[in-house]
Amino acid sequence: MKVHNFSAGPGILPKEVLQKAAAACLDVNHSGLSLLEVSHRGKDVIAVFDTAVSLVKKHLGIGDDYAVVFLQGGASMQFSMVPANFLNGKAAYLNTGVWASKAIKEAELYGVTHLVASSKDRNFAYIPKGYNIPTDVDYFHITSNNTIYGTQMRTFPESPVPLFCDMSSDIFSHRIDGNKFDLIYAGVQKNMGPAGATLVVLKKELLQKIKRTLPSMLNYAIHVEGESMYNTPPVFAVYVSMLTLEWLDTNGGVEWAEKRNKAKAELFYSELDRNSQFVGTVDTEDRSWMNANFVMAAPEKEEIFKGMLKEANINGLAGHRSVGGFRASMYNAMDIDSVQVLVDVMKSFEQKNG
Repeated sequence: MKVHNFSAGPGILPKEVLQKAAAACLDVNHSGLSLLEVSHRGKDVIAVFDTAVSLVKKHLGIGDDYAVVFLQGGASMQFSMVPANFLNGKAAYLNTGVWASKAIKEAELYGVTHLVASSKDRNFAYIPKGYNIPTDVDYFHITSNNTIYGTQMRTFPESPVPLFCDMSSDIFSHRIDGNKFDLIYAGVQKNMGPAGATLVVLKKELLQKIKRTLPSMLNYAIHVEGESMYNTPPVFAVYVSMLTLEWLDTNGGVEWAEKRNKAKAELFYSELDRNSQFVGTVDTEDRSWMNANFVMAAPEKEEIFKGMLKEANINGLAGHRSVGGFRASMYNAMDIDSVQVLVDVMKSFEQKNG
C-alpha cells in the first residue's frame, strides 16, 4: 500500500527519479561501474553537471550572465558565504522565520545588518509588507518560503540593490522571473533532490564585488572558476537533482508544477477552512503551497487524529516544535491523490469527533 510522505525535508522525490538513481548506483551509462565510484572528472559525471546547469538556467529563465554551481553545506553554509563574499559594509534582511533569523545572525559576523521588517511579533505567521528597502546597502536578503512556519512569497519586491534569496523549500514550484535576482541559493533536499548538495545561482558580475581574502572553500569566484569541482562534489546528490530537473522538464516545466501545486494547495486549504476541527496558523494571503501548518481546535484530540493518519499510511505530518500541531509538506513530486487522502482523513475525523 502506498505511503503518503508529507515530510518537510528531505522531501518526496518522483518514483521514476528514484528508480533511475537506484539503477545508476549499480551501473551508470552501461559502464559496468557505479555512479558512486566513478571519477568526478570523468565524462559521465561532467555531463551530469552540464545538464543540471543547463536545466537550472532554463527553468529560471536566465542566461549566460549567471553562473550556476553545486556546493555543499546546505543553506546554512550559504548564510555565512553570502556575507563573507558580499557584505562589505551594510546589508538589509527581511526576517520571516528561523532560517532568515539564522542568516541574519551569520551576517552580523561580517558587517552591519539592517532589519527591513520582521514578522516575529506574531510567531512568523505572515509575510511583512509595505517596507522600504534602503539604497545604501550591499544587498537585500529574503527567504521565499518558510518551511517551519508555512508562509511563502509568491511575488517579490522591486529592489534598488542586489536581491538575494534563499529558495531552499520552494525553488521550481512556481513561475518566477529569475532575472530579478542577483543571487539565489537552495539546499536541494526540499524540492529537487536528496540532502548533500546546495544550488547557488549568481550573476557573474557580483564576483567583482568580493573584497575579502577568503578561504578557498568559502570563495564563490573559486567555485565558479572550478565549475563546481574545486573539491570533490556531491556527485550522487547532483545526479538525482539532474534527474528531478529532467522529470520537471519532461512534464512541462515550472508552469506545469505551478498548476499542480496550486491545485494541491487549494484542495487542502479549502478543507482546512471548512473543517471545524482544524485551525490554520498562517494568514490566509501568505499561506505556503509547499508547507501547510495547522493545529487541532481541540488539542486533547490530537492522538486520535494521529491514529487515523497512521491507518491511512500518512507519514511525516508532525509540525515543527516552534509551531506544534501538524505540517503538510506538498512539494513538486507529491501527487494530488495523496493530498486527497489527507483531506478525506480530516473529513472523517470531523464526522467522528466533531
